[in-house]
Amino acid sequence: MFDSIFRRRQEEENYARQGRLPPGQSLTSKFPVLHYGPVPTFNPATWDFRVWGEVEQPITWTWEEFNQLPRTEVVMDIHCVTRWSKFDTRWEGVSVRALVEQGLIKLKPSARYVIQHAEYGFTANLPLEVVLQENFLLATHYDGQPITPDHGYPVRGVIGYIVGRDDLKVPYFWKGAKWLRGLEFTANDRLGFWEQAGYHNEADVWKEQRFG
Repeated sequence: MFDSIFRRRQEEENYARQGRLPPGQSLTSKFPVLHYGPVPTFNPATWDFRVWGEVEQPITWTWEEFNQLPRTEVVMDIHCVTRWSKFDTRWEGVSVRALVEQGLIKLKPSARYVIQHAEYGFTANLPLEVVLQENFLLATHYDGQPITPDHGYPVRGVIGYIVGRDDLKVPYFWKGAKWLRGLEFTANDRLGFWEQAGYHNEADVWKEQRFG
């Protein structure tokens, strides 16, 4: 046991020296499960994904259509507000940036923010500029396998730190919603579920913006 603790501390110190461990965070090799409420059921025959708001045309994709969208793979460090950090996590899914660049989502000039809408009315908010970064993904797979139900299957928003990309903003992991069902593009910001409960609206991991 002491050997494993020592190795974990050595590994954690190594990430800190590389500038990859944000203030107040600790390394974990596990993937803790944290969410509010029950895990929803998934029916591929009735599931859909909506895009609406400040877009030229609202869109609704079925599960089959969603899986035909362009795919992207990203390796990121993820940081939870509860103080754990997990490094070099591998995600696969749909990049909002790619959907916009390829004209599959056509934004109005008034679009400034994105509200992620998930099951049970849960929401998470981010500025449009962050959603269009390469470190935000509508993820369907983690480490080569479909995301498990308790981690957000079939689709969840994920955001983290891409090594060497210090130009990208990195919010805490709660800013990606589990069990995602749609994106609403808005002209004005609206607080998400956790922000309404007192969490910081920007949630920058490097500035340790945990609470408002």
